[in-house]
Amino acid sequence: MKLYYAPGTISLMPHVALIESDLCFVAIKVDEATKKLANGEDYTAINPLGYVPALTLDDGSVLLEAAAIAQYVADRDPLGKLAPPNGSIERAKLQAWLNFLSSEMHKGGIGPLFYAALDERAKGVFRDRSKARFAFIDEHLSTHEYLVGEAYSIADVGLYAIAGWTSRVGFDIQAYPHLIAHHARIGHRDSVREAQSIEGPVPP
Repeated sequence: MKLYYAPGTISLMPHVALIESDLCFVAIKVDEATKKLANGEDYTAINPLGYVPALTLDDGSVLLEAAAIAQYVADRDPLGKLAPPNGSIERAKLQAWLNFLSSEMHKGGIGPLFYAALDERAKGVFRDRSKARFAFIDEHLSTHEYLVGEAYSIADVGLYAIAGWTSRVGFDIQAYPHLIAHHARIGHRDSVREAQSIEGPVPP
């Protein structure tokens, strides 16, 4: 398998999942600005929309979207430690969190603050949305060690990645102590450190 990633993006979630699963894969860096790979190939031949991550399988098929890739990997983890079993209420809760992170926190929250062309009034809307959603997460984490109760899952890395974007867009998370504690806890995992070491520094 080949994972296409870019530093400082949500591709960190499936990257960590692959490391923790011990499945065989190759990590390939994508230049987000040029959409080129290190060998000069055009990444849009893999994903025509140009964003990461993408996972190419040994049969040549391509899987897109971080949440889908991470769950695909989790279901092939021989120890089953990345996600609750399919069909369980815990798995439904995991899927709910993954959808929440994707729609409410990524695309509908912090993500738009990266766009320089977006005017400040519009950014204010997304900042307000993010404040409410981070408060919701912080309240949840006040009584749970991880997003899906007391068991670590791939969703925790997704939250870690998104929370890590806040300093890059000037969003202060000091009002959310449980989120900060969670971020530190996930950041200390060996797999997260390994993935970040492989990916290298985040572009400014």
